[in-house]
Amino acid sequence: MSALPVITAMGGINAAGRSAQHFAFQRLIFDALNPSQQQDTLNSLNQLTGADQDSVLARTLIRALPDSHQLHGALAGTSDSPITLEMRNMDLPDSLAPGWQVHAIDKRRSHVTLPAGLGLHVPLDTPRRVSAAGQLPDGFDPGALYASRSHPRALQMAIFGISDALGDLGLDWATVAAHVRPDQVAVYASNAMSQMDDNGLGGVMRFPPNGQRITSKQVPLGLGEMTADFLNAYVLHSVGTTGGMLGACATFLYNLEKGVHAIRNGRVRVAIIGTSEAPLVPEIMEGYRAMGALAEDQALAALDGASTADLTRACRPFSGNCGFTMAESAQFTVLMDDALALELGVDILGAVPDVFIHADGAKKSISAPGVGNYLTVGKAAALTRQLIGEQGLREHSFVHAHGTGTPQNRVTESVILDRVAEAFGIRQWPVTAIKAFVGHSLGSSGGDQLAAALGSFAHNQIPGIRSIDHIADDVHRQHLDFAMDHVQHDNLQASLINAKGFGGNNATAVALAPSVTREMLQQRHGAQAMARWESRRENVLEAKSRFRNHCLNETPRPIYRFNDGVLGDEAVTLSREAVQLNGGTIMEFDDDSNLADYQLNR
Repeated sequence: MSALPVITAMGGINAAGRSAQHFAFQRLIFDALNPSQQQDTLNSLNQLTGADQDSVLARTLIRALPDSHQLHGALAGTSDSPITLEMRNMDLPDSLAPGWQVHAIDKRRSHVTLPAGLGLHVPLDTPRRVSAAGQLPDGFDPGALYASRSHPRALQMAIFGISDALGDLGLDWATVAAHVRPDQVAVYASNAMSQMDDNGLGGVMRFPPNGQRITSKQVPLGLGEMTADFLNAYVLHSVGTTGGMLGACATFLYNLEKGVHAIRNGRVRVAIIGTSEAPLVPEIMEGYRAMGALAEDQALAALDGASTADLTRACRPFSGNCGFTMAESAQFTVLMDDALALELGVDILGAVPDVFIHADGAKKSISAPGVGNYLTVGKAAALTRQLIGEQGLREHSFVHAHGTGTPQNRVTESVILDRVAEAFGIRQWPVTAIKAFVGHSLGSSGGDQLAAALGSFAHNQIPGIRSIDHIADDVHRQHLDFAMDHVQHDNLQASLINAKGFGGNNATAVALAPSVTREMLQQRHGAQAMARWESRRENVLEAKSRFRNHCLNETPRPIYRFNDGVLGDEAVTLSREAVQLNGGTIMEFDDDSNLADYQLNR
């Protein structure tokens, strides 16, 4: 019997705040909270930002980028010679500076000659056409909370995110590690865009033209799998399985699938899943804008017939829209097999029985959506029906749509969801799209959605798509319910979390509510085992309560253990049967029963 991957903790940081204890989710549904919950939400944000409570809400969710977030180019030249370069016509300044000479190459490109005497580094500013993003709360600086020497922003966020998740766990990590072999722990974490700021690969590309020296840290710290590497080396001190999957906007769910399957097949008992994405770099933003993917200010204003754009409503899923809104986010969850979860008495936030991943097959354009998402959503719906029954699927499940806010997505995703709903006899399937609040954090977006789904289970609320005032005419919704305001639902049992990524990367995860998860565990393990779990959980809940008070009243203290507990060759003892670390930890070289049929008879 395969193990059930149980969600025992969730943590992270995005434009709504910290994910642990559902604080970020509470920011999404702030208007639906009671006064005590609203005050807790404000207090948690205050500890992150240092802002007074009268202004802290305005410092969260999608909002205007700071004026300093501007694309600058530096062109190499000398003080006594002109500088000539090739530019796209669309990137030329609206008004040319004195001395600039422009000669057309074709309809799209021109040669630009800049006069001599401008010095080695010539700034080249382009007009900012995109002014909104889902930024971490104003005033929150993850790198200021620990010794973040030369760490790219995504890795700083990863340190905070995993620390937030471990605080939400309610157990010291050493306690968890003592109950499992080191090779029964796995970390699957990465990001879609690598580290593209100055401390990562972005600096490698930007520094030479600017006359700056590349350092020895920028290339290694810029790699996409470094998210997992940082967790292993500086937080968990784990020697277990590690890796990072890449799947564009489905990256979090790709990592989640790895962890779910590793637990289900018994290879690991604890899996740390996460992504940390920091794409709010001017060059990255400009690259996505050049693709026509981002919502530009002028187009946003035109949607409202206004002279200026309402940047707080930049992302408008399934409505009149013009592109997505870039965001940054780090999200991490801790999965355990069901037996270990009961043994440790951890809190049960839900479960992920499976994640389905399919490619699109033959494509006309690598960035266009295809048919693969029909397979992932259909399989997820079928599994949900199998686990909670026809009525559970039809009346007590809801969908976390990818919901990017692009004209193409509103059609292609809605038709898939609508046709799957029809096939399974669902009359009005609730659909939410939280990118309306926090933007599109690329590889981390599935983590944003999972954190929000767990919040819905805890608060009995499905977030409304609050940035829209109508559903677009071309959206398929005969069997779907796109709520524009928060919806109370007192018996949520499952959520389908959907992601569609460039290149044909489709993934849909099934997240089960804690009530359903506990019912499944009681059927499998019996009432006595659940009673013992309840008793053990009391200490965990007390620890979680202390962590909650810390979130509300103290400055965050991320876990960062650099140059601590380092093991060398002398710590390893080997035999033909096992390896022993530091005199105490034994990992046996087990035979692989899956390959027993292929054993040579010698």
